[in-house]
Amino acid sequence: MSKAETSAVIFGVGPRQGLGAELCHRAAARGLHVFVNGRTAEKIDAVVADIETAGGSASALLADVTDEKAVNAALEKIEKDGRPLELAIYNAGNNRPEKFLDVTAEVFEDMWKVICFGGFLAAQAVLPLMLKQSSSTPRQSLLFTGASGSLRGKAGFSAFAAGKGALRMMVQSLAREFNAQGIHVGHVIIDGAINGDKVRSRYAEYLDSKGEDGALEIDAIASAFFMLHEQHRSAWTQELDLRPFKEEF
Repeated sequence: MSKAETSAVIFGVGPRQGLGAELCHRAAARGLHVFVNGRTAEKIDAVVADIETAGGSASALLADVTDEKAVNAALEKIEKDGRPLELAIYNAGNNRPEKFLDVTAEVFEDMWKVICFGGFLAAQAVLPLMLKQSSSTPRQSLLFTGASGSLRGKAGFSAFAAGKGALRMMVQSLAREFNAQGIHVGHVIIDGAINGDKVRSRYAEYLDSKGEDGALEIDAIASAFFMLHEQHRSAWTQELDLRPFKEEF
């Protein structure tokens, strides 16, 4: 593989069988140098090693997305690397089903910080760099991972829906402000369970009950993200919703 000339950063990367890691591998396979962000050094180092073993180019970028100083320091590293930032994806998030009266103020705030506030910090750090480097790369995209909670608040998911709904509104505002400046801002709603390590390790029986192709496959989701990134600017998609063929909606 030739030396990467542009770069990508994926915020919110965990185990290999997860969406964040798959997005990193896809970006590397397309010839981008990938900055792999996460809060657990062991996990992001493993993703970097896998990418390099496959012939790609990657660097670990350890930073808590809810820490403004850490996020800004991470973007300084990306700028110093010298390869223009072509793609940024905010995939950080968390979820936990819980009855509303059992949700503590601390849990509600922490979930909002990761889901929405972290997206705000990442966007505020990424967008100035993209604008500065706009003449150095043929396309630039800032994409965000949404969920069922972006569209509707289900019983038992009040904190999650509050964060995801707020993130969705912020992304719409960003798209209306920055699309005209050449940055494709998009939001991908994952409306269903993901057949990945996080869900399978906790709810394997539930995933099995969905049957064949009843849960979203991470490689199929990743394909949708890169379809958005590669769209011609005369026909950009701002929001795309993905769900299994038999998912009710």
